[in-house]
Amino acid sequence: MMNLLFGVGNSLRKDDGAGNYVASRFRKEGWKVFDCGTAPENFSGVVRRELPGILVIVDAADMGLAPGECAIIPKEKIRDVGIGTHQLPLDTFIDFLGDAVAEVLIIGIQPGAVTTGEGLTDEVRSGADRVLGLLERGDIAGIPVLGGERFGIDCSG
Repeated sequence: MMNLLFGVGNSLRKDDGAGNYVASRFRKEGWKVFDCGTAPENFSGVVRRELPGILVIVDAADMGLAPGECAIIPKEKIRDVGIGTHQLPLDTFIDFLGDAVAEVLIIGIQPGAVTTGEGLTDEVRSGADRVLGLLERGDIAGIPVLGGERFGIDCSG
């Protein structure tokens, strides 16, 4: 079964481009990768066509952490964090996908700067590289859940 990774964000607003950065570098057998910009909902047709086992969405998110720290954001906490460059809230997008995907995993990377400009800050680049490494190894359990324990999903294949 194919898995999908969506990188979300605006690479013209510095650290808001963390998801785009991950999407531009992630390559793993059994995965298809899409840089969704600020409109992941425009890629809902891909999800419905592919019927993936897992959809991973990587995005900059103001979670109140230090810049570059990452966390899995449970669906019920999406509206509690600052994920603000999208046309459609991510929890609404997930609801819209319905049963077209078995599991949706949102990985937030805490931004430091979201001002106009290109390129990630060093801390956020380091955090994005950590997320890349964990995803490439299939070690999702290495990413803490925001406000919780660890996540027990196998993203190795």
